[in-house]
Amino acid sequence: MSQKIKDATIPTIPLGGRIQRWIGRNLIRFYAIFAFTYLFIPVAYTFAFSFNDSGKSNLIWKGFTLGNWQNPCGAPEVCSALGNSIKIGFLATFFSTILGTMIAFAIGRHKFRGRSTSNLLIFLPMATPEIVMGASLLSLFLVFKINPGFWPTVIAHIVFCISFVVVTVKARIASLDPRLEQAAMDLYANEFETFRRVTLPLVAPGIAGAALLAFSLSFDDFIITNFNSGTLTTFPKFIYVSAARGIPAQANVIGSAMFFLALTIVIVGQLVNRRKG
Repeated sequence: MSQKIKDATIPTIPLGGRIQRWIGRNLIRFYAIFAFTYLFIPVAYTFAFSFNDSGKSNLIWKGFTLGNWQNPCGAPEVCSALGNSIKIGFLATFFSTILGTMIAFAIGRHKFRGRSTSNLLIFLPMATPEIVMGASLLSLFLVFKINPGFWPTVIAHIVFCISFVVVTVKARIASLDPRLEQAAMDLYANEFETFRRVTLPLVAPGIAGAALLAFSLSFDDFIITNFNSGTLTTFPKFIYVSAARGIPAQANVIGSAMFFLALTIVIVGQLVNRRKG
């Protein structure tokens, strides 16, 4: 019996088959590396050129300096444009989060006539091209003799961000266990106490995520802002105007700082969720 085992030949896999198996096992890794490289090349370029001793033009690398980070407001109008974007972003986030959360609770928790139509109308701003929405809102403002500027831009951003807030918060509401609220009411909590002590804390992560999404959409928007801002300069408009002669290194500093701030918020959120889990 042992002699037969020794004489038996072990089948060998051809070289081409082994290569195919190795590629099949590691293809997803190659795809992930390629995808992340493709995504982060612009971020790496922005971060690298924030240290460029560029002077007036930031198209060619001229030398390393820390002066741009020490004086991020060195380029004309860059900090005023950033301040306008932050103000518009905070106002749009505040109002769109409140209105969107109330709409999400109404659609997600109550049955009423026109609920399906309301769901459809909520998705329309998300599906409508921004250039159409921006031009439509500008026409509406001009009909009411409202000149483009700060507050028309805020109103336009609120209209744009509400849909994203509703969708995000409604998804969180749909995942809640209604038995938790029923248990609170069985323990003699009224509707307000149940909402404050049970429902709101459970929905709070969804509301926070919706608020962050609304702020990022508002801060990043260019098309709707360009239609409704008039002479007001926001950070995206400043970047667009400066692109022809080379975006100032100070703008790269601000963009890099915003990226690392967003990355920090995401990492902290993940650590908090892991600790809770």
